Amino acid sequence: MISGQEHIPSEEEIHEIIKRHLKTIDHDKNNIEIGFFGGNFTGLSIAKQEELLTAVSPYIKNHQVDAIRLSTRPDYINEENLILLKKFGVKTIELGAQSMDDDVLRLIGRGHTEADIVTASQLIRKHGFSLGLQMMTGLPGDTRDKSLATAKKIIALGADNTRIYPLLIIRQTALEELYNKGEYFPQTLDIAIRQVTELYRLFEEHEVKIIRVGLHPSEGLISGENYVAGPFHPSFRELVLTAIWRDELKPLMTGNRNRSIIINVNPGEINYAVGHESSNKAMLKRHFYSVEFKSDSSLKGRIFHADYR
Repeated sequence: MISGQEHIPSEEEIHEIIKRHLKTIDHDKNNIEIGFFGGNFTGLSIAKQEELLTAVSPYIKNHQVDAIRLSTRPDYINEENLILLKKFGVKTIELGAQSMDDDVLRLIGRGHTEADIVTASQLIRKHGFSLGLQMMTGLPGDTRDKSLATAKKIIALGADNTRIYPLLIIRQTALEELYNKGEYFPQTLDIAIRQVTELYRLFEEHEVKIIRVGLHPSEGLISGENYVAGPFHPSFRELVLTAIWRDELKPLMTGNRNRSIIINVNPGEINYAVGHESSNKAMLKRHFYSVEFKSDSSLKGRIFHADYR
């Protein structure tokens, strides 16, 4: 995916970005999408939306790119916008819902309500788009139960995909002021992992694709230039999947120190089964003489097979 920039790119910049990325992607192995992210696309003027979509439409027509996706606000979705987006081949619309709790939305000054999210989602699906609904955890006024309720409402609205972002405090924001005054405290990393793990399982159970977990580890976050506090980790998704696999492997911890265990796992899951910094392997090594993980392409998902010796 080619994501949006911090400013609205010119037509020349759009072509340069797309061509640069296309050189690095094997179309035979990947579904290629152009994405307009980082802002409120449908909040732009119709003329500007048309200009941007016109710039990328040749890549759709000549089959270099498969689809267009974009993100926007739920209160900036209407029939006129959707007809325009359909005309230019947009396939997926993601809404920054953040929460489906009106009290939370009011506290964070989001500017839209749960009803706006529901109305926009229904319109998007009515017009045949794939629907994405993004949510955040750890918001002011939010709780575990409210976040679970948000996830369940996202599922009920028929979302095809989601992104889960634990809230971070970024420099020069209103939230930083509240944090400095002691009026808001972000989630710890452990609590965020535990909560997102629960949400991840719920979305998987209902076949909602989880596109991203945690913010992209930009240079400003890693260096601390933009980051103040909150559950940031450059491998946040890996930590969540490690936690899920830890739960799967816990029943094996009845072994004894005189036996070895070989755990056969799907190749795509083996890194998460072993765990971030081999933490799951270390957990099992407290119960077995030796622990080995092996790839087995015949196994699907998180199904695994344990051999003992």
